[in-house]
Amino acid sequence: MTDSGKYNVWSQWEDLQVPDGMVALNPKNFPLETSDLSQISFYVAPYMGGRKVLEYTAAMTNLKVLQVPNAGFDDALEFLKPGVTLCNARGVHDASTAELAVALAISSRRGFYDFAIAQSEQRWANKRYSSFNDSKIGIIGAGSIAHTLAKYLSPYDVEITFFSRSGLDGAVKISELDTRLPELDIVFLVLPLNNESKNLFDSERLKKMKDGAVLVNVGRGPIVNTDALIAELNSGRLFAGLDVTDPEPLPASHPLWSAKNLVLSPHVGGNSTAFDSRAKKLILSQLDLVASGQEPANIVGKG
Repeated sequence: MTDSGKYNVWSQWEDLQVPDGMVALNPKNFPLETSDLSQISFYVAPYMGGRKVLEYTAAMTNLKVLQVPNAGFDDALEFLKPGVTLCNARGVHDASTAELAVALAISSRRGFYDFAIAQSEQRWANKRYSSFNDSKIGIIGAGSIAHTLAKYLSPYDVEITFFSRSGLDGAVKISELDTRLPELDIVFLVLPLNNESKNLFDSERLKKMKDGAVLVNVGRGPIVNTDALIAELNSGRLFAGLDVTDPEPLPASHPLWSAKNLVLSPHVGGNSTAFDSRAKKLILSQLDLVASGQEPANIVGKG
């Protein structure tokens, strides 16, 4: 890596401590809207900033490291310029995303969508719902979030099967997914978006899920065909807990808002109070590596 003394580090945190020889920049002392962005060499894109904060990289002519604050990085690939190393935030969102995934699954299984409606109508609607326990669960994805999710599921009486592209470490290959889907009560999607995962759950694959099964998506919206999922939900055959959608943000008039059997959260899997401390810890670790002449961790692309 280039000499650490040439690193001007921009992040959203005013209290970020950087190694000696580096300069800490932030919205207060170096606003992106009005500053000379060519001075930035290590850019930590602001969390939940969307496309706009990535577009600033066009003016960062001396950028060496683009650090995104998410585990997913598909939206940043188009901004990867020659000489720039792209890193993701693997590990930062594991706890928050996994706990939300469990919450969405239990909410779907135990009828929280009905409870919310009944409460708004001041109606006591007692009925029996399916238990989360005794479920056969499929976790599609083999990253750190998937393994944290499995750890969070360990206190429950459930049977877990991992699915991954490679099928390594005891996982079942995703190519064998169709033969296993009819057995699964709950399917968690925790994989990144790429050419192979886009539209992975299309109409045909959704039809292979067993009646009454729950689909939980905390990965990326386009992994699931939205129209096909809406049809299954409104038929009453499937249930879903979604933290991500396609499109996103979901327009006010979109039919997914009114779909049956759905618990919907607005992409808040990693956006909890657990984010800042974990993110800053990662950034400090990255900067220490760069300061010592090493490459940063979590590299997912090079321009």
